[in-house]
Amino acid sequence: MYNPFKKRYNSDELALFKFLSDIKQFEHLNEDELSLFTPYMYLRKYKQNEVVFFSGDPSHALYIVKKGTVSLSISIKDEFEELAQVDSGHCFGDNSFIDGATRIYNSLVISEQAEIYVIPQINLMDILENHLEIKAKVMASIVALYNDYNRNIFKEYKSNLGFFQLGNVYRHNP
Repeated sequence: MYNPFKKRYNSDELALFKFLSDIKQFEHLNEDELSLFTPYMYLRKYKQNEVVFFSGDPSHALYIVKKGTVSLSISIKDEFEELAQVDSGHCFGDNSFIDGATRIYNSLVISEQAEIYVIPQINLMDILENHLEIKAKVMASIVALYNDYNRNIFKEYKSNLGFFQLGNVYRHNP
């Protein structure tokens, strides 16, 4: 049934909702739910070799790649082991959904330039605390992601008899 009072979105907003709905953490949210996040999405431009954050930094924001590529890595004996490369339509820093968390990996822009949406943790938490249905949907998606990560850990561990490449575990291939 047609509701003349239902909010209507312009083409830019609809394009942003489509972009967000393709991201695992937001895939189950409808337009009205996604619209709660958009006022807090700050587009930031990065240059090649610019650090987004280091391991150990406070987890104060969620990052969504609009354009470009970001390398996620951990430090092992003064070397960096790449876990994954994150490009357009993917997010990283999702431990910002955990209050008081710190970063567990480094993130570095490896493309010539990158455009990344930054959603501050304080705004994420405010939305989730005030909209329990959204919180349930987002958390269900995050649990599914972590289940995939665990599946990859066990698969990689079994196939390499305990010796495995962490990069093969973290990649986005369930």
